[in-house]
Amino acid sequence: MFIQIEPSSDIPIYTQLANQLIELIARRELTGGDALPSVRSLAADLSMNMHTVNKAYHALEKKGIIEIVPKSGAIINSPVQDGIRSSHLERILEELKPILAEAIVLGMGKEDLVALASSIIEDIKGE
Repeated sequence: MFIQIEPSSDIPIYTQLANQLIELIARRELTGGDALPSVRSLAADLSMNMHTVNKAYHALEKKGIIEIVPKSGAIINSPVQDGIRSSHLERILEELKPILAEAIVLGMGKEDLVALASSIIEDIKGE
């Protein structure tokens, strides 16, 4: 599991960690049922505070991506087989809409946005 944190980034470290774990899951380098390293272990490996790792894990739990089992650790949830849950779709829409609006304001057209989204998906899936 390769994770690279940029300490000088404007993005909070716990968000960088959560985003990179999501990308590893999307790339299928981590899959449903896999256990994430313990908070203490990952914090030591990444030379970061345990509270930062804990905050990232709880952010992933809130999104329904992992389950934190007391005294057992964090387990990646299996992907939903019959499509996205409406609650997840609503959250993604809520998070994506301002980004798309910003892109439009900054001059991107629908075709540019679709091409960008396709490029990102291909990169994640390694196509």
